[in-house]
This record gives sequence, structure tokens and C-alpha cells, in this order.
Amino acid sequence: MKQGLRILLLIFSLTVFGQKGATDTAQVIVANRYNSTATQVKPYVIMISVDGFRYDYINKYNAANLLQFSNQGIRAKAMMPSYPSITFPNHWSLITGLYPSHHGLIDNYFYDYKRKEQYAMSNRENAEDGSWYGGTPLWGLAEKQGMLSASLMWVGSASEAGGTRPTYYYHYHEKFTPSQKVDKVIDWLKLPLDKRPHFISLYFPEVDGSGHHYGPDTKETKAAVELVDKAIGDMVQKVNNLGLENVNFIFVSDHGMIKVDHENPLEIPKLLLDKERFDIYNSQTLLRVYVKNPEEVKNIYQTLKNIKNKDYEVYLDKKLPKYLNFRTKDDTYNRIGQILLIPHAPKIFLPKGKTTSIGKHGYDPRVVPEMKASFFAWGPQFKNKLIIDEFTNVNVYPLVAEILGLKIDRPIDGKLKVLKETLKKK
Repeated sequence: MKQGLRILLLIFSLTVFGQKGATDTAQVIVANRYNSTATQVKPYVIMISVDGFRYDYINKYNAANLLQFSNQGIRAKAMMPSYPSITFPNHWSLITGLYPSHHGLIDNYFYDYKRKEQYAMSNRENAEDGSWYGGTPLWGLAEKQGMLSASLMWVGSASEAGGTRPTYYYHYHEKFTPSQKVDKVIDWLKLPLDKRPHFISLYFPEVDGSGHHYGPDTKETKAAVELVDKAIGDMVQKVNNLGLENVNFIFVSDHGMIKVDHENPLEIPKLLLDKERFDIYNSQTLLRVYVKNPEEVKNIYQTLKNIKNKDYEVYLDKKLPKYLNFRTKDDTYNRIGQILLIPHAPKIFLPKGKTTSIGKHGYDPRVVPEMKASFFAWGPQFKNKLIIDEFTNVNVYPLVAEILGLKIDRPIDGKLKVLKETLKKK
């Protein structure tokens, strides 16, 4: 436990998208909302995200509770993150069923040229401004159809994205321990029928923080996995003790993790450092280039191609592989840029004199398997002892909607047919 507490303290100090100023830990409750009579007899879904929980961590670190639950229910060989495989884009893809290029969170940091504004995940004003977020999140879908929802720190849950906040939510912070989060979920499930949320989403950052700081193959990351696994085991036991019927659990992660060559990073081509001609956005595992004069794009692209560096590829955005769903024609909000430099793992781009973390994500999961995420599910609605093939994370959305009996009211990228086999026949 001392090891686990040390990990927690580390994560709190390295917060992935912490906010400045005094920490607001109070629950926010939207008043005058009630479950409809029909909703009160519907199933429950508790959707758990453990940031950075790589697809193989469950076995690699012997996550005893998750092994037990997934062996009893559903386990995917892996879940494929949407591209790029980073935190904000993928949490929003999981909760909206849309690829990042379609919902607008194409990176953790980006510029919107139409709004003439910068988005930064670490900026609370941005993070809680729903106008940045496209799509209808699952909690919004539920609330509009007479079903109460609750969220603990999920990306975008403190915003009005999609038009409706969850009935119960918190502003993002990392003051709560995993066990405290479990207790808050239980408190929600103890509410009277008309006030009890049927869709609950919650987020754990500990495994990602440890993977970044120490790397994925370390005792510290193992301890973080064990810490969260214990919390989930406790939660399932406490939920069972409530005697509620039809509570279903879905465990997901946003991406995996790999140890990168942070000691020998790639230099950003000097040509691109001309701020009069280019804006560059460097997430280290992906470098996006916005060329201010559109007539220069082809020449700049060719110049970059002629450098012939074996450690990265240069793409025109419109020529990216179709399966990434990150091309110009996919770019609904025109936020991606025209040229992309994609390093070969474990290489990263890093400006001279800068330092960075040991562990990273963001690469194409079809090329770098360490980017693959996890998916497990168990409960009365799910089949027993079923292992399924890899699938893309946008397909979780229609699965949750199906379990809760919610009608999807706008186009999404996910398809129910992908995961329908995991459900018992009605």
C-alpha cells in the first residue's frame, strides 16, 4: 500500500490535465431532474476508464480482479484507439462514437482557425466549454431521454457539450483517491429510484501517469495497475452488496504506452521553425504543420520529403492512410493541418534543450501494438466467457446505448453490429 500511495502522490503532482488555482472538489448537481418511470426499471451501466491501461497489462501485471471479471464476461484481445492515440481525443471518441476528426478534439492541444482560438486540455476554461466538442456524449443522450447520469472526471463531463451536462458531475481534479471515487459511485447508486443515475462514467489517471514518468515496464507501473485493480474489485463487491438488479460494467482505456527514445530525439526540421510561414503543433509522436500560405503546401511537402530521414514519414494530410480517419476530407473542423510528420516508434520529435517523459503514446496502433487499449465487460446483459477480436473504440457508444435502451439521434461512426455479439439475446 505504501508503494501505491507513493504512486498516487506522484500522479497528483504530475497531473495530466490539472487546473491552476484553488481546487474545487465539490460535486455539482443539476437541479430538478428525475428519472422517467420507464427509466427506473432499465439496466445500469458503469463505464470505467483507466488511462494508459495497455491491452496486455491485465496479464503482464496479473490484475487479479480484472482477470476474474473479464474471464466471467467479455474480454477483447485488444481495443484499437482512434488516431492519434492520445487522451482527450480518445476519451471523447469513446463517449460520442465519433472519430477525433469528426468530433473536433484532434489533439490535446490545437488551434481553431475559424474561431481564432487555442484549445489546451490544461486550460479549465477550454475543457469546460462545450462549444469545442462535437457529438452527443452518452450522458447527454441519456439525459435527453429521461435517464439520469453521473460522471467522475471524464473528459468533457463538466461542459455543456452536446447541450446537456450529467445530472451529477465534478470539475476535474486529482484529489480523490481511487477508493474515494468508488465510494462516490456507491453513493450515487444508493439514491432513490427517481434520482439514481443509470449511466455512470468514471476516470482513473494513475496508470497513465506512472507509464509516462517511469515507463510501461516498471515496478511503479505495476503498482499503479494493482492500485486501480483493487479499487475496481472493491467497487464491484460494494455494488453487489447493494442488491441492485442489472448492473453492468464496461472497462475501457484510451490508449497504451511505450518507452520512447527520449535521449536521442528527432530534431524538428529547421525550415518549419519560421513562424511567419508555419504553425507547428508537436505532440512528440506526431508533428502537425499548418502552412499559412496554401500555395506553398506542395513545395514545402516536397522539400520535407527530400530530407529523406529514415526515422519519420512525411504525409500530406489528404494522403494519409484512409483507415486512420484523419485526412483532410475527414477534418470536420479544419483543425488538423496540411502536412504531418509521423516518427517511427520509439522516436519522438523534441526541440533542442527540452526534456520529456520516458513513456509516450500517440502512434498508429496498427503499426505500434503497444498503443492498443483494453476492453472488458461483465454483468447480466453480457455473455459469459467470451473472447472477441480487436475492434475500434468508436463502437463502444452504440453498445452502451443498446444496453440502456437509448435511441441514437444523430449519425455516429460506431456500429452496433461490431459488438452486438457480446450481448445476451433478449
